[in-house]
Amino acid sequence: MQLKQAQDAAYKILLENDVPSPRLNAELLLQFVLGRERAYLYAHPERELTPEEQVEYNDVIAQRSRGCPTQYITGHQEFWGLDLLVSPAVLIPRPETEHLVETVLELVKEYYAEHQHLTGTPDPAACAEIDSGRIRVVDVGVGSGCIALALASELSQAEVHGCDISEDALEMARVNAARLGMSSRVLFRKSDLLEVYLSSQTGRRSASVGDSEPISASSTQTSGSMALAPVPQAEADPASADQPVASISSTEGQCFDFVVSNPPYVGESEADKVQRQVREFEPKLAVFSGHEGMEVYRRLVPQARQALRHGGWLVMEIGYSTEDKIRMLLASSGCWSSIQVTPDLQGIPRVVAARKASA
Repeated sequence: MQLKQAQDAAYKILLENDVPSPRLNAELLLQFVLGRERAYLYAHPERELTPEEQVEYNDVIAQRSRGCPTQYITGHQEFWGLDLLVSPAVLIPRPETEHLVETVLELVKEYYAEHQHLTGTPDPAACAEIDSGRIRVVDVGVGSGCIALALASELSQAEVHGCDISEDALEMARVNAARLGMSSRVLFRKSDLLEVYLSSQTGRRSASVGDSEPISASSTQTSGSMALAPVPQAEADPASADQPVASISSTEGQCFDFVVSNPPYVGESEADKVQRQVREFEPKLAVFSGHEGMEVYRRLVPQARQALRHGGWLVMEIGYSTEDKIRMLLASSGCWSSIQVTPDLQGIPRVVAARKASA
């Protein structure tokens, strides 16, 4: 069968199965099978598929027809210009989440400007670090590592951390960091939200990529109901072999300048409104958050207050119906100021940022 014929047949199958953007999906999956760019499909429409290519293309179209996301089939998703590996262990990075990264970067600029040459503060050592560009950022619920790695790629002097409760998600984030040559830029830890950072235990080491078990391309260790699908072996990063453990030395756990998160925010009561591919294939732990979608926010906000320095920022992605609830949650504690909400390109409230009040 010729490329154009195969693509048209796949389009009809996907359309019949109510797959969103069926023509685009047929095209992307054909590119994946052939290992070619889009231009090749248009330049060679009469090129015959080999029997092996035809079998593989039929298989991936069948998977997509059953609802499996294209990104899980190809194993890749682009975010902030970074090519990330993804699997059913992690939420697929969305373009809308880039608004979160943009918000953080804008706030970082303001943060630097405010602290430059600032004197008479209760923490002069912290001001010296900020003056030198050495701010501390933690991405809570790091997943594929998309947010942490995007920030690390833009903030060369920042100390970036990423934490997740899922071992499989952390493994994927570490793989992506290694592939992108950023193993030494992001420190990953297993944690239920920020609990590990707020622990009163002393002398506990931060687990960096270099301290982790070797990355395995065939790992199938499970976390909850999800298993890490096999992924291509990451290229070795020499910098990670002897990576020193970062030291977080600050009183009362107040060590971060920015706490950033794209937490689960879909309520279980709204499960029927979620796209089938999200509901059935993406990790429920990364999608749903209690009955009304607020469970993680209610735990994260007070933890962030403890983890942030005075004047530090909490920046979170929010759901389309949670803005008012989030504003009330932040206002009720009396510990947050400068609460601001950023909409996405469709005008939907997407990112909330709040500043920890000064002492």
